[in-house]
Amino acid sequence: MLLTFVVMMKEVEIAVLPKDIQNKDLILKKALQKAKWTRRKEDDITFRIRKRSIDARSKQPLYRLRVELYKNQQPESSHHYIEHFAILPAEVKCCIIIGAGPAGYFAALELIELGIRPIILERGKEVRERRKDLRAIQQFGQVNPDSNYCFGEGGAGTYSDGKLYTRSHKRGKIKKALELLVEHGAVSDILIDAHPHIGSNKLPKVVANIRETILKFGGKIHFNTKVVDFILEGKKIVGVISENAKEFRADATILATGHSARDIFYLLQRKNIKIEQKPFALGVRIEHPQALIDKIQYRQEKREENLPASSYKLVCQVRNRGVFSFCMCPGGLVVPAATAPGEIVVNGMSMSRRDSLYANSGTVVAIENEDVQIYKEHGVFAGMEFQKKVEQQMFNAGDGSQAAPAQRLTDFVKGKVSGHLPSSSYIPGLFSAPLHDLLPTSIYTRLKEAVQVFGKKMKGYYTEEANVIGTESRTSSPIQIPRNKQTYMHEEIEGLFPCGEGAGYAGGIISAAMDGQNVAKAVSKFYEKIIPPSKGRGYIT
Repeated sequence: MLLTFVVMMKEVEIAVLPKDIQNKDLILKKALQKAKWTRRKEDDITFRIRKRSIDARSKQPLYRLRVELYKNQQPESSHHYIEHFAILPAEVKCCIIIGAGPAGYFAALELIELGIRPIILERGKEVRERRKDLRAIQQFGQVNPDSNYCFGEGGAGTYSDGKLYTRSHKRGKIKKALELLVEHGAVSDILIDAHPHIGSNKLPKVVANIRETILKFGGKIHFNTKVVDFILEGKKIVGVISENAKEFRADATILATGHSARDIFYLLQRKNIKIEQKPFALGVRIEHPQALIDKIQYRQEKREENLPASSYKLVCQVRNRGVFSFCMCPGGLVVPAATAPGEIVVNGMSMSRRDSLYANSGTVVAIENEDVQIYKEHGVFAGMEFQKKVEQQMFNAGDGSQAAPAQRLTDFVKGKVSGHLPSSSYIPGLFSAPLHDLLPTSIYTRLKEAVQVFGKKMKGYYTEEANVIGTESRTSSPIQIPRNKQTYMHEEIEGLFPCGEGAGYAGGIISAAMDGQNVAKAVSKFYEKIIPPSKGRGYIT
């Protein structure tokens, strides 16, 4: 008897209980039932999960899975980009990249694919060396302005959880960015989770692996190399100068310095390179016990096995301004993110297991350009001055360390200084302070109203068990560096390519990575038009 093998693929969506999320036989059985497939002995049936998310809307939380079923065929494997890289020859076009964050590093990988040598200049240290400076700010309140939670290899994202969720699906290839992270050591779960993350304990290794790839294929990376000047010929950038007076020359420069590189914004202004003021957001970081957030979100007294630490996302409008949660870190830590002495800035991070006893989230108010008119004499820097003054105000309220001012959430709303504070994950420590006076009135009053609204949306959120900690102020850049939408090049300066969060075109690791990739492609097109490159525009040793 002749057997006929039918080759088929079908995608179905199923739901399983948390206790069954590792049960492959059950998942396959449910998927076959949903697909209405009959399994014959002679059929070779396999499956893979394409998407995984948690649905906690009902009393019993569920995992929702998008499953691909394959009959008598194998799933296509993920693309392996590094396998197709080639070592760059000695004589090759070069591109300077200022900044070794996700925008800079992913731009570098893309340039290598395109046959262009990236020359990366990073003001901070390589990722392992950064740890010494993070310890100094955590334990001793010592801020290194060139090496901290924002500056150094991997940028701000390296030590702030590695959240990879983005809505920027139209900006580029999210899948490619995620697959490159997996190729460099990230867990493959990030390819299927609805809200993927890597974890601050694992990201440094991934970042270091990306560095090794860049170096292996001919890229150059210079740490402790702070750019202090641009070399211009009329309206064209032809190179940069570092703090130790070293020159680097190329016909293209990618500016990917992150949202906290204020010195670069000042440099741009001094060189008469156009920059613009843009809206941003500022507020506080609110920290709850993780068990409380789990109880609210999962409706369980104790989170059941196989459910991750729960998260939340909250938003409302208060007097024509959005107030929203930002960078929520379930099972996370609050960390000091100042980039200069004399300021208090906080951020959040989580390890891969997200097993801290605390949950924290930035809770911020949208700030439009008209909201910072008190600093209008600073022109384009009005928003940045507003940001700086609040950070300095928080520092001046303390003892000169990185201890942060805080209030119980309920006392914050009442405008009352807390007698004592709940325990916190913030290592430098908290001190009781009148945040209702330290924050600008327009920010405080909106936050006060918003957290009460959030308490109605999430029963139990508004509680005396939560700490309000100042200041969450680096959500995005208050400056934008204008660029042409088609060429990605600065509107006025030939060869200058603003990129990533610091330029105002991204908001997170993946969106910054995709922007880096897009800018690298734009550099390649730019070079196609000016071949051969200008004489002397190579790498200067």
